[in-house]
Amino acid sequence: MSNDWGHLNFQTILRDWQNSKEYRDLNWVGSFNDYIQMVKRNPKISRNAFQRMYDLIVEKGYEEYVDVKKHVLHYKFFDDEDNGGRDAVFGLDIPLMKLVNILKAAAQGYGAEKRVILLHGPVGSAKSTVCRMLKKGVEAYSKTDQGAVYTFEWFDEAGEHEDIFGKGVRIFPSPMHEEPLLLVPEEMRPKLCDEFNRGMKDDFRVQIQGELCPPSRYILKRLLEKYNGNLERVFNHVRVKRLILSEADRVGIGTFQPKDEKNQDSTELTGDLNYRKIAEYGSDSDPRAFNFDGEFNIANRGVIEFVEVLKLDVAFLYDLLGASQEHRVKPKKFAQTHIDEVIIGHTNEPEFRRLQDNEFMEALRDRTVRIDIPYITKWNEEIKIYKKDFNSKRLKGVSIAPHTIEMAAMWAVLTRLEKPKKANLTRVQKLKLYDGKTIPNFTEDNVKELRKEAKREGLDGISPRYIQDKISNAIVMAQQLNRGSVTPLLVLNELESGLKNHPLMANNEEIRNDYRELIGVVKQEYEEIIKAEVQHAVSNDEGALDRLCSNYIDNVKAYTQGKEVDERLMRSIEDKIDIPESRKDDFRHEIRNYIESHGLEGKKFDYKTNERLHRAFERKLFEDERDTIKLTAHISSDDNKETREKVDLVKARLIKEFGYDEISAGDVLQHVAGIFARGDVKEKK
Repeated sequence: MSNDWGHLNFQTILRDWQNSKEYRDLNWVGSFNDYIQMVKRNPKISRNAFQRMYDLIVEKGYEEYVDVKKHVLHYKFFDDEDNGGRDAVFGLDIPLMKLVNILKAAAQGYGAEKRVILLHGPVGSAKSTVCRMLKKGVEAYSKTDQGAVYTFEWFDEAGEHEDIFGKGVRIFPSPMHEEPLLLVPEEMRPKLCDEFNRGMKDDFRVQIQGELCPPSRYILKRLLEKYNGNLERVFNHVRVKRLILSEADRVGIGTFQPKDEKNQDSTELTGDLNYRKIAEYGSDSDPRAFNFDGEFNIANRGVIEFVEVLKLDVAFLYDLLGASQEHRVKPKKFAQTHIDEVIIGHTNEPEFRRLQDNEFMEALRDRTVRIDIPYITKWNEEIKIYKKDFNSKRLKGVSIAPHTIEMAAMWAVLTRLEKPKKANLTRVQKLKLYDGKTIPNFTEDNVKELRKEAKREGLDGISPRYIQDKISNAIVMAQQLNRGSVTPLLVLNELESGLKNHPLMANNEEIRNDYRELIGVVKQEYEEIIKAEVQHAVSNDEGALDRLCSNYIDNVKAYTQGKEVDERLMRSIEDKIDIPESRKDDFRHEIRNYIESHGLEGKKFDYKTNERLHRAFERKLFEDERDTIKLTAHISSDDNKETREKVDLVKARLIKEFGYDEISAGDVLQHVAGIFARGDVKEKK
């Protein structure tokens, strides 16, 4: 096989990459003295894990806004723009603001750095996503100039110290990727830090906290003995290098997930003996014969995530206590070892309740800072979750009809809202208030009161995962049936049918019935929306509206002059905007004055500038043309050309103005025709 890469010229691409500044920066290697000079120029390269995590979030920027009189910061880091928004978190600005505040306090050494950050909330509320973003964030940040991290390795090129390094060992990397400044003896640290911090203009100050891990401590001690305490000669065996954090490579990012209790072993967290090397070094207490590769060890300098942390065995929780409070872990047969990492865990509510009820867990409760990650209770934010997953670019052979995502999201949010205590407020109205809509007689203070009285809002209800699963089912069903369009009713029916097997409602028929009723409520909301859209599409005939307006205005002028008018026409229009018989005189004079004021200003009257009149004309025209909708239920190839043209015109307007396609526009017209047909039957009865 030929090695000729042809026009791809892959070897040139590799050569360019290896010669690039980025490659050289990421693979920088230098002496210990080089590193000291780098810290002097840029002290922030010595930041601890909390400081780097806080900085990486803040450096992405934030936006400020006010939500119901509450000042809120939206941190752009959680938009995940670098990855196309794949892991973006929506509607959780307040919990995420609390998280960033904790990281800030920890970065400044106010005590939060001695706590386990615990994300608590129902299943599917984005706890794992937040952790995943933080892990990806510290990994990406370590590859940037501003987020550069450094570690060191011991080397013995001449092989003069095999008794220290081991037989045949020329390079001995720091097994826990330690900060090079930890090599500085305790008694020298204050003076060195003073040198670093002299003339610093910002709040950051270099601090050297912690001790070397056992193997590095052993090598340092033995080399000092060899060189009679000459640190300079010892440091000649130190090589500092750039550290790239990587979860895949188990460098600076760890993840621990509970397993079956019988198979759990604390060495997964703190490392274990290397039995092959015991024979080489002669003792199981020799630090060189120990693998410092537990999750706590490999996560040093970065972050460790505990998945479902409260499902851990008690023995693991004790390790967690020491790691959080003392920043130390206890490997088997060795002294407590310093770690520098953010410890973050997440848990669902049943496990958290168990923690609260267990008096033996008091120490863990005391060392935990809890952040509630609830379900979203803002309709618009919930919509963003599903629009991210189900956009037209990702679907094959089907389209998603307008309002499909919105209606599914509305039902999801409604299941999470507590029933309002105010008799004059429905759950749908409450949803709209939370979403920033205005409702007569309700102020921002009322909204604050509603949120305050709802103690568990967002902690119960339907998970976004359930909605995503059912939308996926509806898409597959539409593909199988070759429907071409996924409609709101198809998705809502799928959501309802899935309730009978939903584990949340296994023994709770009351909740199941409540959620079914909410499906009906959402269907009513949907029907109101499409009725309004169809009404607009039917009546959006500029020529007909102009003629109707001209006719009405002529009658208004005649009426105010005491002349004969078409009273029936005028009342049929005024009824559409609830003008009672007793107020028709005032209203007509008001319209006459409105028209004349435009004339005095040199402007031509346009009914579109008067919202009430515009609405009245549209409703009147719709009433006159309503038969068009009824005809759609019975249209066939035998219908006359004029009828078909009318229907096609309405469909074209739905497509142009509301985003429907040919199939979904036809579906909506059929459905609205059925609604009006049912209404006509009721009227006859």
